[in-house]
Amino acid sequence: MNVSFRGWLTIITLGLLAIVVVAAWPEIVKAWLLLGQVNISILLLLIPVQFFSYYATGGMIFSYLRAKGNLKDMSHWGTTRLALELNFVNHILPSGGAAGFSYLAWVLGRHKVSASRSTMAQLIRFVLTFVSFIMLLVLAVIILIFEHQIDRTIVFIAIALVVGAVAVLSLVIWLIKSKRHLERFSAWLTRVSNAFVTWITRGKKKNVVKGAIILEFFEGLHDDYLAIRRDRKILIVPYIWATLANVLDVALLWIAFWSLGYPLDAALLFIAFGVASITSAISVTPGGAGVYEAVMVAFLAASGVTAEVAIAGTLLARITLLAGTIGFGYVFYQLTILKYGKRTADS
Repeated sequence: MNVSFRGWLTIITLGLLAIVVVAAWPEIVKAWLLLGQVNISILLLLIPVQFFSYYATGGMIFSYLRAKGNLKDMSHWGTTRLALELNFVNHILPSGGAAGFSYLAWVLGRHKVSASRSTMAQLIRFVLTFVSFIMLLVLAVIILIFEHQIDRTIVFIAIALVVGAVAVLSLVIWLIKSKRHLERFSAWLTRVSNAFVTWITRGKKKNVVKGAIILEFFEGLHDDYLAIRRDRKILIVPYIWATLANVLDVALLWIAFWSLGYPLDAALLFIAFGVASITSAISVTPGGAGVYEAVMVAFLAASGVTAEVAIAGTLLARITLLAGTIGFGYVFYQLTILKYGKRTADS
């Protein structure tokens, strides 16, 4: 039986997670007992906060598109629902967000939004989320310093997150701002993609990816980037939505711990959330399942939170929020499929 590279990565990841579970089993048992003291009335606050979190995510993406004259036919409820579908797709398919890019471009194409503009809207989402996250991260570190709840490890992790975010942002801007860079990158991407397809199909399919199509796509990104540089004010409203989305995401975690009777420091939770989210984003498991929880628990435990509380709060938040995301996301995803039909290779 031939196992793909991704398959081996998945097996190794699940194996490491199994070791972690076995090693932490006594704390997991204690955490399970803690779940029995959940205050349901507080936990139910997750429902409206999660809804507004998706509303903010939708506002972040679609306020830009509306400013460009698109999506005049889509209501705010429609954009919120689409943001939920987008998150559902990214959780179900372990693709580091690529599946979400493809899905949103497909749906927005039905609303006469070009693939390049849809991609630019999502890039803006990620860039502004990073920028907003950096600002909030610096604020969180300052708060912890004044509260005398910070050590060298947390400072090092915070600095690493800032450097990583800035590096990714700089790379994206360097690539998009230059037409020459985009031409070289599109040529390289075409060669690599065709070589990969040929290898996967064992030589049955060659030159499937057309360089002209990829170049046209990147040229659309470049044109939108130049338009943004000429009118930077267009990013003000998406940035406000990005900040709100970051705050609401951490608020969801805080509510889960509060419902257990352990309202943790919001600044500490913000840093833990950033570390876990970035790590899980590049994991091979769907939605970063297992990786996100392990990193979150490890960071909180290293910051002085008892292991059983870290495990109970993290799992409570994760399971509750994933249930809402996958449950409602699946329903809305299927409704979209029924409305527009199944996606094809050229749609």
